[in-house]
Amino acid sequence: MLALRLSLGAQPAVQVRRLLVAGASAGTGFLLLSALGHALTHPDPAASSLRLAWCTAPLAATVYLAVAVARTDPATRPRPGLSAVGLGPVKLMAISAATTALSCLLGSALALLVFLQLRGDLTGMPLDGGAREFLAAGRPLPMPAALTLLALVPLSASAAAAVSLRPREPVRGAGRAARTYGRFGGYRRSPARESFGAYGRFGRQFGAAARGRRTAVEAPAEERNGAPVEAADATGAEAGDASPAVVPPPVPTAAPAGLPWGVAVLAVGLAVEALTSRTGATGGPAAFLGLALTSLGLALVGPGLAHLCGRLLQAVRPGALRLLAGRVLMTEATRIGRPLGVVCAVVSAAYAMASLHDRDDPSAGPLVVLGVLLVAGCTVATLLTAAVEAKQAHADTTASLRRLGAPAGTLRRAAALRAVALLALFGPLTVAVAELSAWPLGG
Repeated sequence: MLALRLSLGAQPAVQVRRLLVAGASAGTGFLLLSALGHALTHPDPAASSLRLAWCTAPLAATVYLAVAVARTDPATRPRPGLSAVGLGPVKLMAISAATTALSCLLGSALALLVFLQLRGDLTGMPLDGGAREFLAAGRPLPMPAALTLLALVPLSASAAAAVSLRPREPVRGAGRAARTYGRFGGYRRSPARESFGAYGRFGRQFGAAARGRRTAVEAPAEERNGAPVEAADATGAEAGDASPAVVPPPVPTAAPAGLPWGVAVLAVGLAVEALTSRTGATGGPAAFLGLALTSLGLALVGPGLAHLCGRLLQAVRPGALRLLAGRVLMTEATRIGRPLGVVCAVVSAAYAMASLHDRDDPSAGPLVVLGVLLVAGCTVATLLTAAVEAKQAHADTTASLRRLGAPAGTLRRAAALRAVALLALFGPLTVAVAELSAWPLGG
C-alpha cells in the first residue's frame, strides 16, 4: 500500500518514466504471448523455442530500463529522518522493488488485454491473414502458461531493482590501507620517509602537517589539479570570492575497469563472425554467437571510453570550460558510459541483423519491427534516464559552481561539450563495428 501511495503521489516526470516502463513491459509481454501463440499453431518445437529465445533481448532491455528508472526515483532515495519512522535502506529498497513490479504488472495486464482483443476472445472478431499464426485464433489459450510468461517481466525487473538498490556496507579496512607505519611504530597517513633523528626535533611533525595543509589550499592550479591557473580563476577569482580559487568537481584517479576485457571480447566476436563467413554458415548459431560477443564487447568498453573521452577533453592546456566538462565526464563515466555502450551495441546489432532478416515469413514482420523498436526505445530511454541520474548526482557540484559565480551559460556549454565529445568518439566506433559485423554476416 505504501508503494502504491508513493507511486500515485510522485512528480509528473517520475510518472512519465514509470509509464515508459509499463509500455516496455506491455510490448515485451505481447511478444512473449505471440511466441506462445506461434507454439500453439506450429508443432515444430525448435522454431517455437527460437521465437521464445528472441524475446530475451526485449526482456533484458525492459529490465535494464526498469532498473534505471528505479535508481532515479526520488521517493525511494535515502534521506535524513526516514529511519526514525521505519523507512530505512532495506525498506526503501523493498518499496522501490514493489513500485517497479507495479509498473510492470500494469504493462503485462495491458499486453494480455490487447492479445485477447486481437484473438477475438473479447469481441469475437479476430484478425485475419498472417496474424492468425502468432495469435492462435480459434484455439484455446492456456491461461497458466500465459500468466507464467507475463510474470517474467515483473519478477525479473523487481529482482534486478532490489539487487541494484540493496544497501551496501562500507568497505572495511579502507582507512587502514592508506595508513602506514612511521619510525618506531608511529601511525602516519603519508608514506614519506623521515631521516634519522627527525623525531628528535621538537615540533617538526606539527610544522610539516601545517605546511602540507597550507600547500594543498594555496598551491597554484597547475600543481593542484594538473590544469592552468585560469581554469580556477574562471570560477572563483572572477566571482569576487575571497576564498582560494577551487574547482569543485572532484578529480577521478582510476579509470573504470572493463576496457581491456571489452576490447578482447569485441575482437573475439568480430573474429567469430569473420570465421562464419569463410565457412558459409552466416545464419547459423556461430554467427549469432559472434554478434552477441560483439555487442557485449561494445557494452563493456563504454565506461572506459567515456573516461578516456573526459581525459582527452582536459588535454593540452585546458580552460575552465574543458576542465569542467572533462572532470564531470570522468566522474560520471560508469553511469553514462555503460548505457551509451549498450545503445551502440543495439544499433550495430540491428544494422547487422538487417542482412539476416527472413523476408519470406510475413507473420514475423510486425513482431520483428515491434521487437526492434522496443529494444531501441528502451536503450535510448535508459541512456536519457542515466543522464538524469548523473545530473542529480552532481547537483551539489552545480550548486557550488553557481555560488562561486559561474554563469548558467557556462554550465550549459560544458554539458553540450560533453555530449559532442561522446558523440564524436562513440559515433564512428558504432558505424565501424556495424559495418564489420554486417559484412561477414551478409555473406
